[in-house]
Amino acid sequence: MAEETAIRKDENVVYIGKKSVMAYVLAVITQFNNGAAEVGIKARGKVISRAVDVAEIVRNRFMPDAKLKGIVIKTEELTSEDGTKAKVSAIEITLAK
Repeated sequence: MAEETAIRKDENVVYIGKKSVMAYVLAVITQFNNGAAEVGIKARGKVISRAVDVAEIVRNRFMPDAKLKGIVIKTEELTSEDGTKAKVSAIEITLAK
C-alpha cells in the first residue's frame, strides 16, 4: 500500500525546467483541477528560484485556498556523462488544497 501512495504522489509532481513560469503554473493548477489533493514542485540548481515563483503565483493569484504543506531542501549528487560527480542543490515544495 505504501508503494501505491508513492506512485500516486509521484504523478502529482511538476518538475521545473527551462520553460516559462506560467507554463508550470498552468501544470500545477491542472493537477489540482484533475482532483489532486496535493502537488509537488521539484527543481534543481539554477531553476530553484523559478520553482519558488511558481508556488507563489499559484498561491497568490490563482488559488488563494492552496496551502504550503512543506518545503524540503537537499543536495543531490549527479554523475555527468564523462563520469565526474557534481553536487547540486534541490528543492521540493508541496502545495495542498
